[in-house]
Amino acid sequence: MKGLMVQGTASSVGKSLVCTAICRLLSNEGKQVAPFKSQNMSSLSTRTEEGLEISVSQALQARAARTPYLAEMNPILLKPTGNMESDIIILGKKENRLNGMRYRDQFFEEGQKLITNSIKTLSASYEYLILEGAGSPVEVNLRDRELVNMRVADLANVPVLLVANIEYGGVFASIVGTLALLPEAQRARVKGIIINKFRGDISLFQEGIDFIEEYTGIDVIGVVPYFQNEFEEEDGEAKSSENASDEHINEWASHFKKYIKWDKIIAILNSDVVSK
Repeated sequence: MKGLMVQGTASSVGKSLVCTAICRLLSNEGKQVAPFKSQNMSSLSTRTEEGLEISVSQALQARAARTPYLAEMNPILLKPTGNMESDIIILGKKENRLNGMRYRDQFFEEGQKLITNSIKTLSASYEYLILEGAGSPVEVNLRDRELVNMRVADLANVPVLLVANIEYGGVFASIVGTLALLPEAQRARVKGIIINKFRGDISLFQEGIDFIEEYTGIDVIGVVPYFQNEFEEEDGEAKSSENASDEHINEWASHFKKYIKWDKIIAILNSDVVSK
């Protein structure tokens, strides 16, 4: 199995839709590809053909990959119920209701096993896995028991693309700061940087690209202009898998590919896995 993980400098930088585009572009090339997000926190869900519940983001990505939704694509779904509690959906079935602290304390080891087994199941059926992180990989107060970012990249042993949103400013600090806070072994997994939601003339940003590449030693493999679409992200997730037409998915994927060094993404996907 080949794969990569899309992580972000923060929430709502565009990770979900970057994964959606990559899934569609690989599918267009005849590849068997599956999306994966270890854990999602969202009230937005849909069901597989077997009636199992998964996040709408992974459902949309599965549609982009032209493959059926599977519970293993989103093995842990946390559905907020209020009062700092969430329903815990495991492989599509409601298992329990816990608050954040109890979940963190009680579920970590079980969660790692569940994630590992789901990755193995998908790897047996697909050539490529496109994994999505959540929030930022450098929330230092959560790092020791996180189940969504670099620990998952380690479990899957895949390289990472780092996505940053330039729309609100601070893109240089967010990229440099994220990389600076990663332990050396995890930083080594980051093989490319994508700057998303750019507005204006990209040619005027070349100095910024040069700075990022020289300062970090990592290639900027794309500066993607803002794109108005029918599946705007909400709290880090696409709003609906059903409402987005195949045409909308194709439009977004074509837009993404136009501004990305696609050959670099293919090279990263096909590179040797990173040593653990």
